Amino acid sequence: MGMKVWIDQDLCTGDGLCEEIAPDVFTLLDDGLAYVKEGAKVFSDPGGAEGMANIPAGQEEAVIESAEECPGECIFLEVE
Repeated sequence: MGMKVWIDQDLCTGDGLCEEIAPDVFTLLDDGLAYVKEGAKVFSDPGGAEGMANIPAGQEEAVIESAEECPGECIFLEVE
């Protein structure tokens, strides 16, 4: 069972909690918004639902916590 994650940048508050909780999956860019990443690849063009990243094994709980703690409620998870 795999999980994927994406961020709706229109809802992102730029708080950075996601990056603090799961830095292997989330990053804040110069525009002040959070994006998902896979390793060194940041899904910023396009972002949103088109920028969906696989969640690395062992990071699922941190990503779920990030989604729950996000003040903008902009982190979306999809289970395959």
